[in-house]
Formats: sequence, structure tokens, C-alpha cells
Amino acid sequence: MTASKPRATDIRVKRTEKILEIDFEDGASFPLPAEYLRVESPSAEVQGHGPGQKTLVAGRGHVGIANVEPVGNYAIRIVFDDLHDTGIFSWGYLYRLGLEYDDRWAAYLAAMKAEGLSREP
Repeated sequence: MTASKPRATDIRVKRTEKILEIDFEDGASFPLPAEYLRVESPSAEVQGHGPGQKTLVAGRGHVGIANVEPVGNYAIRIVFDDLHDTGIFSWGYLYRLGLEYDDRWAAYLAAMKAEGLSREP
């Protein structure tokens, strides 16, 4: 299995810690914070409908995961406790989110600061 076609083998929701842990066939394992998943949601609401349309999502510092639903054999739908539930997280996208966490999170925090926005609701 390659990073281009990863397949999840186990998913654990740690509600108290607000983390989704996901393991892949190649041995990779990522603890992904709920806030990170929420602000990087693959939904059109967050990503827009084309390149350069991504929305900076503020005020989600306390968001948690209410539910995780399978979507076929290739993805999950994450229902967040702020009622956002329209993003379909493919295994490939979750794998990339895990690999790119440090860079994406730093870019998010920098963008929030530049825009004068807060992670707090």
C-alpha cells in the first residue's frame, strides 16, 4: 500500500481528548485533533468550489467529534459537535492530513493571526 492509495485499518475517537486516531495498512498512525479536522474539512463550505476559495474557519478551538460514519470502503463522514457534517474524509485525504499536520497547522495559526481571528468561539 502506498501513500497515494492508503487504506485505514483502525479508527478510534477519543472524545475526551478530542482526537481521532487512525491507523493505516502501511503502519502509519496519526492522532488528528478534532479542531484540525474541522478547519481542514473537505466540504465545499470550507474548501470552496474551486482553487483559492478555501475559507479560514475561526472559533473552533473547543469543537469535538460527535460521530464517525463509514462511507463505503474509502472514507468516513465526521459529524462534529458544532453540527458540521458535510465533509467526506477519504483515506487518502486523512493520510495527507496526518503527514502534513505540522505544516498545515502552522499555516492555519499564522493565517488566523494575520486576520486577527481567534480559535475561541
